[in-house]
Amino acid sequence: MTDTGTTPTVERVDTRHRYEIHVGGKRAGLTAYRDRGMQRVFFHTEIDDAYAGQGLAGRLIREALDDVRSSGRRIVPVCPFVAAYLSKHDTYDDITDPVTPEVGQWLDAELERGSSRP
Repeated sequence: MTDTGTTPTVERVDTRHRYEIHVGGKRAGLTAYRDRGMQRVFFHTEIDDAYAGQGLAGRLIREALDDVRSSGRRIVPVCPFVAAYLSKHDTYDDITDPVTPEVGQWLDAELERGSSRP
């Protein structure tokens, strides 16, 4: 069981192409991305089972999307969780691009070139 008195923190880890959420100094989850020009393409999100049901995924995605906005980039929600979050939060509509076949092909090639592990 996790310490519910510990405030979760979100950190962008550019070298690993992801945002991580930490609770009590331990990584509780992540959302992985790749940059395509001025687009940040989110393709995977996970929260450790030990931290399920605490709203961490929503917080992680919100802070990641806010960071994308502040950087001047746009969002491409390949990850189903990010897409679901965006469908409920229209405040990001102005910086969200659709997932197209071209983006999917680019992402597949990008993940083959680098590590596909988030």
